[in-house]
Amino acid sequence: MTTWSPASMPDLTGRTAVVTGANSGIGLPTALELARHGAHVVVAARDPDKGAEAVRLILREASDARVEFGRLDLADLASVRRFAAGVSELDLLVNNAGVALISRQRTRDGFEMQLGTNHLGHFALTGLLLPLLAARPGARVVTVSSDAHAAGRIDFDDLGLERGYGRMSAYGRSKLANLLFALELQRRAERAGVDLKSIAVHPGTTATNIVKLGPLQPLVRLLLRSAAAGAVPSLYAATSPDVRGGEYVGPKAKLLRPSEKARSQELAARLWEVSMELTGVRFDELANR
Repeated sequence: MTTWSPASMPDLTGRTAVVTGANSGIGLPTALELARHGAHVVVAARDPDKGAEAVRLILREASDARVEFGRLDLADLASVRRFAAGVSELDLLVNNAGVALISRQRTRDGFEMQLGTNHLGHFALTGLLLPLLAARPGARVVTVSSDAHAAGRIDFDDLGLERGYGRMSAYGRSKLANLLFALELQRRAERAGVDLKSIAVHPGTTATNIVKLGPLQPLVRLLLRSAAAGAVPSLYAATSPDVRGGEYVGPKAKLLRPSEKARSQELAARLWEVSMELTGVRFDELANR
């Protein structure tokens, strides 16, 4: 697996992919390589200008690519619903977008911003698109987590972090939620007999705009993994015939072991129920089976 590269990707002609946050960071090379290998790619992003620029960049590299922009603000559940309603077919969903290490903020729906964007927005998006995914053989959901999940802690009595907000603790919590969700989605799909693979990935620390390094940024960026390298785990998880649902893929397509917290089925089930309650998205295709 350590020798895997995007050159190993299969032909994706006839497949449709949605990549959230595909206008920048590791999302852009993820979308580019999927399009380059024949997929119809939807660049899902909040800013129309940046989304349109990403589409232009992809077409500059792959002139015959099928790529389009779709407006999606994961911090606004109404936007998530509008976006999902505009998708007509789907084989691959890459839950890539995220915010990190920001000051205390809230989503339009009142959730703490990092949990609301990174987890709840993607939870709702996946549930709303699940009927399309379930209808396509071999569909996959790839969710970008992080090794920061190991430091995360979910207090269901204080999801708004009213008792104390820390930028890193909030980020770690959101990444733990991402990993719990990805693994629980696989378990529920298997129980329901839905042909779906759910895979989590850790891209490694990359030189993208999610990392704010202040005056040391130019120097430290030289030591960080490029966005293209950071996209490798997502691309491997999205396309490799060797990957299995429920796996956690890290840099250079190496399989990682989630932390003990992330493997807790009890914690994952509770997070799932709370997330359904908060977002109003039910995952009916997986319910009561």
